[in-house]
Amino acid sequence: MTTTPSDLPGFDCGLCGVRTCQEFGARAALDPSFGKRCPHLGPAGSVASPGSVRLPVRDQEPEPMATGTTPWLDSLGREFDFFLEHFPHEPGPREVILPHNPIRTRELEIVVGDTLIGRPLGLSCGCPVTHCGVVTQVDHSSGVIVWCVTGPLGPRRRAFKDLGYYSAQAYEGLVREARCELRIGERHFFQPRMCMLQWRHSGLVNYLNRATEGLQVRLEGLWIG
Repeated sequence: MTTTPSDLPGFDCGLCGVRTCQEFGARAALDPSFGKRCPHLGPAGSVASPGSVRLPVRDQEPEPMATGTTPWLDSLGREFDFFLEHFPHEPGPREVILPHNPIRTRELEIVVGDTLIGRPLGLSCGCPVTHCGVVTQVDHSSGVIVWCVTGPLGPRRRAFKDLGYYSAQAYEGLVREARCELRIGERHFFQPRMCMLQWRHSGLVNYLNRATEGLQVRLEGLWIG
């Protein structure tokens, strides 16, 4: 499949193994077979939204959803208040997680630097995407793990440990763009900048600190959608 710039979905989801659609397009221009790695490009080069389902055509086509009218809309057209960026010195967004069976942290002998995969299940998020990341902190007494979510390319290249289902307890990161004032104790809709589905999340702000690189924030009580 030959991929041109106009074909690129623009999701920057990382499922193809590179960070951006622009980089994917450059690789696909040199190697047409590389274009098959994109799950959003159909046989004819058509683009589907992340998580969309193609239904049979009925008598009347639905009206297309308005997108691109504001930067504060997720991929499903829902409003959010700010983008959550990861810290510059870290490889991806910082997430505090707890395995559904906390004993797994000890059973797998998880240590700092390990590559993990797992999926947030239930009330904490319910994200349909398997998360992959690198451990930065671990507490074997409670089972709590802090990792940086990095995408699927890492586990494809090196050994990893499968955490199974877990609950997302908190996100920590930077806010450089927001459409409203953030205050401790308020719940906000936000979008992690590197979210593969580009969906909005919801969280309670319980820490703020203004730093040179942006507004440091911690969000707990997480929901997705």
